[in-house]
Amino acid sequence: MEEALLEKVTSLIDGKDFEQLRQMLTTMHPADIAELCDELEPEQAKSIFPLLDNETAADVLVEMDEDKRKDFLKVLPPEIIAKKFVDHMDSDDAVDLIQEMDENKQEEILSHIEDIEQAGDIVDLLKYDEDTAGGLMGTEMVVVNENWSMPECLKEMRQQAEDMDEIYYVYVIDDDERLRGVFPLKRMITSPSVSKVKHVMKKDPVSVKVDTPIEEVAQLIEKYDLVAIPVVDSIGRLVGRITVDDVMDEVREQAEREYQLASGLSTDVETDDSVVDQTKARLPWLMIGMIGGICNSLILGNFDATFKRFPEMALYIPLIGGTGGNVGTQSSAIIVQGLAKNSLNTNKVLKQVFKESLVALVNATIISMLVYIYNFVRYGSHATVTYSVSISLFAVVMFASIFGTFVPLTFERLKIDPAIATGPFIAIINDITGMLLYMGITVALS
Repeated sequence: MEEALLEKVTSLIDGKDFEQLRQMLTTMHPADIAELCDELEPEQAKSIFPLLDNETAADVLVEMDEDKRKDFLKVLPPEIIAKKFVDHMDSDDAVDLIQEMDENKQEEILSHIEDIEQAGDIVDLLKYDEDTAGGLMGTEMVVVNENWSMPECLKEMRQQAEDMDEIYYVYVIDDDERLRGVFPLKRMITSPSVSKVKHVMKKDPVSVKVDTPIEEVAQLIEKYDLVAIPVVDSIGRLVGRITVDDVMDEVREQAEREYQLASGLSTDVETDDSVVDQTKARLPWLMIGMIGGICNSLILGNFDATFKRFPEMALYIPLIGGTGGNVGTQSSAIIVQGLAKNSLNTNKVLKQVFKESLVALVNATIISMLVYIYNFVRYGSHATVTYSVSISLFAVVMFASIFGTFVPLTFERLKIDPAIATGPFIAIINDITGMLLYMGITVALS
């Protein structure tokens, strides 16, 4: 957001020049107004929304940053939230908004919604898990019966379309409301008016059930290049639809969560979060890392005699630990990526571990040979360090690769987010194991 624009808007709000502010806002896109509201204090943003028509105000609220929106809604009474915003939102957006509030405020907002049918749809959608198709779907869609004639179909489509902003597909149901097909708009134009819908519809459309995970919904939309996908219940009745923009928002948020988890952040944080919130998100893994470091120091402390005999061994501790951590993170990142794209099946664990072992064998051989040549030149062929470092490095790379492959696959089977395995967890375990291998091999060779 441009600083000059923000200052001008702030000045107009402070000066109560709302007419000029209204004219400025009419030229702006809802997403830009939302960005503006994110930069303002909640009380200042409160002055923006009365200047917008209800449709625009609802779009702006949907586009706002989630944390900023929560702060803003705290200063508004439930009746205003219902009549100014929820009444003019699609059902899926309304559900997302209401889910952010406590149960008492949810009930108050629902009681103020004027459209009883919309309130009922929202109540039904709130029952679904937010990470499933049912929790993400909306109920706004154009639906026709397979037995209607073309004139009947066109008349009904016009009536339904009046209450919708966008029409992606026309869905066809039977008399029991079960999904039967999709009615392409091109066929509506080119088919003779005497035809029934079932004669021109596209049968067996791609659909998902209400309990389908969001990740699977996203994969289907990407695979079949869809802009929306219908949602059915357990017996095939059409209950809603999910649009591609809703899925992409959810996938982006999930990717951000997994990236932060892999980076060692225990909760979702933003750059503008308080010092306390950021500390609570970072501290747990830092404490675990500290414990790992203490364990390493205890391990190394048991080999004082070895370091006295071969003091140069201490020079290679960072190499052993760093290489193990890097290799483990690489292996686990590839596995997590494969699981996310559904290109890797957890039933093929042994096959994937074997493949990763071959890759590790090549990498370990190359790395250990290069280090061996370096140490051979520096210390000679009879020095313990020449063999110990190379053999230890080979063993560490092999272990880290297999461990980094096996752990996320195991987490996936146990229904634990495998992204945990790409972060500090792998690095800490590999670091401790690497030190044990390094010192054990050194003692064995000395």
